[in-house]
Amino acid sequence: MKDRVGNVTRHRYEQLVAQAKELISQVARAQFTLGDMALEIEPMRPVGGSVPHGTEDLFTVAESLQIFADDIGVERSTVEDWRYTANRWPKDKRMEGVSFTVHRILASVTDEDERWAAVHDAPLNPRTGARQWTPDGAKRVVGQRVDRPVTLDEKVAAVADLTRDDEVAAQVATDLLKRPKVSEHVTPAERKRVVTELTRDDDTAQEVTRDLLRRPAVARSTMRDDTTRMLVNRAQFDNTAESREKIRDRVPAVRKIEHTLEYVDLVGSCHGFVATLGRLVPKMRGQQFTDDERDTVRRQLARVRAAADWLEGALDHGEFTLDEQLTQLLKGE
Repeated sequence: MKDRVGNVTRHRYEQLVAQAKELISQVARAQFTLGDMALEIEPMRPVGGSVPHGTEDLFTVAESLQIFADDIGVERSTVEDWRYTANRWPKDKRMEGVSFTVHRILASVTDEDERWAAVHDAPLNPRTGARQWTPDGAKRVVGQRVDRPVTLDEKVAAVADLTRDDEVAAQVATDLLKRPKVSEHVTPAERKRVVTELTRDDDTAQEVTRDLLRRPAVARSTMRDDTTRMLVNRAQFDNTAESREKIRDRVPAVRKIEHTLEYVDLVGSCHGFVATLGRLVPKMRGQQFTDDERDTVRRQLARVRAAADWLEGALDHGEFTLDEQLTQLLKGE
């Protein structure tokens, strides 16, 4: 234990504490007395109660208490505080040596028997090792927010209260996550949720994705996922198509060249199919096919006929789009 407290010795400090406790007791008695006076002026009434029948009161409760407060030089709220606490603690239930502040906090205990018992059960003060009342100790009993948080839950509640403003919360979260030991305690699920929330903006998401895929291990692991790989390939295809359209718009000759190349590919595909059949079919002379094999070939021939009919119709009518039924047939579905 330190020999000094502030600017005084430990012995002198203990003398001052003893004197202060006596003064606090006197103050508590004075405050209770003032509360009793306020109760005499305006007794407590049931919620929604009015002036007793048959009286000719000229003032409301608030007006009477305001006059009393003005005449003794205090705020009306102070008088109301005294009055409320005095009403909740009858004279024979008030605890000598316990401050008026503690009585006021414990006054919120609804059940009277619990209230009377609570004031006799002072909590342990971890600093002194003695059982004694403090305002925070009383607040813990009634479930109020303490002024000096000690437990983890109290500290979390205090931080939550101070970070209700979104801008403050954002700054605090940013500073906290800069601590390696703090970020280590964040679960993978919470990290994923935070990243998702922070990357809802497309520009931010693009920048983050670009940086993440620059990590070889991340890129390899990501591309093992079939859905991701398909989406990446689709994006590459879309980018290529977009670039091609831009070139077509800027250089009209490119469209004509592409048309010629596509025409050559189309004719070549037809020729290649016929040539392949001309080469393979004669080689099958004398071979025996099972029923399943014949059915498989027939299904493929149906697809070929459908494709050929589609091509012929496209050439005749200029309609080159696939309907859903034809798409399924060509896919073999």
